Amino acid sequence: MEYSQDMKNRLKRIEGQVRGILRLMEEEKDCKNVITQMSAVKSATDRAMAYIIAKNMQQCIIDEVEKGEQADQVVEEAVQLLVKSR
Repeated sequence: MEYSQDMKNRLKRIEGQVRGILRLMEEEKDCKNVITQMSAVKSATDRAMAYIIAKNMQQCIIDEVEKGEQADQVVEEAVQLLVKSR
């Protein structure tokens, strides 16, 4: 699977958020700020994961249909990935 520039940009933003959290910790900032930022990272990571799974499923279904195959197995694998990510 080829990863889009959008996906790479999402991960770079997450990377920046994590560096920001570390900076807050090094500066011994209030734990509420740290937790708020960690929650934002978790949410962004969840969205990025769902995006990758959706794009992968989309491409796999297209590939299966083009080959004249059923896409049921691809959908089941995507569901399992989503369940595992929770």
